[in-house]
Parts: sequence; C-alpha cells; structure tokens
Amino acid sequence: MKFKQYPNGSCDIEFSVKERWIILKKGKIHLSDEALRHFGNKLVEMVAIWNSKFNEDIKNKMTHSGTEIKTK
Repeated sequence: MKFKQYPNGSCDIEFSVKERWIILKKGKIHLSDEALRHFGNKLVEMVAIWNSKFNEDIKNKMTHSGTEIKTK
C-alpha cells in the first residue's frame, strides 16, 4: 500500500495487484502483533508528514465523533 500525497494536502491510497487480491480473497488484512506495531509506527510518521503539507485552515480543523467526512 502506498500513500501518495499531493502538494494541496490530498492523498491517494494505492494498492498493488497482490494486495487487492488478498483483500478480495480474504476480505481482510491480518497483521501479527509485530507487524501491527511497525504499521502503527509508520502511520504516525505519515500523519506527521501529511500535517506538515496541509494549509493553515486544514491544519486547524477538528474532527469530532459526529463529524461527517465527505469524500470524492
């Protein structure tokens, strides 16, 4: 899985053919305890990088439990 972030802060998540096949066949992605730890560490790193690229309005937006998230 690759996260491709654009200069405007938006992002595409791209899956390889193998990853798509695994998700289609198994309906899930299983991570061992160690793999989940590494995935979590990478996710935190990516979030920090993403936040540095957002404009000030987006950086200051808050998400609450009832916030509706609209995608295109």
